Amino acid sequence: MANRILIVDDAAFMRMMIRDILTKNGYEVVGEAQDGAQAIEKYKELKPDLITMDITMPEMDGIVALKEIKKLDGNAKVIMCSAMGQQAMVIDAIQAGAKDFIVKPFQADRVIEAIKKTLG
Repeated sequence: MANRILIVDDAAFMRMMIRDILTKNGYEVVGEAQDGAQAIEKYKELKPDLITMDITMPEMDGIVALKEIKKLDGNAKVIMCSAMGQQAMVIDAIQAGAKDFIVKPFQADRVIEAIKKTLG
């Protein structure tokens, strides 16, 4: 069975880029969210195997959403996505329980490597 992934990013074209990389590599994208609050709702509803989560989003950022999702499910697997120059936020995210992070602009092989490593 394909691993089920939830994509969270406020930019539609970024979600599309990740969806494209994932589906080409045999992963099933079960949902998308454009902010942290939506991510939490979708996580509860869809129970994905993994989430790719943007750090900087309106309404609720990715780190707050990550912490909330980890409260719901301590085993949740989340990979954070960040632009260059957000190292401090990436450290916060890892401390909050993120499994890995990928930097924008996305390199397909790096995305797949992070997902394979996280899913084991």
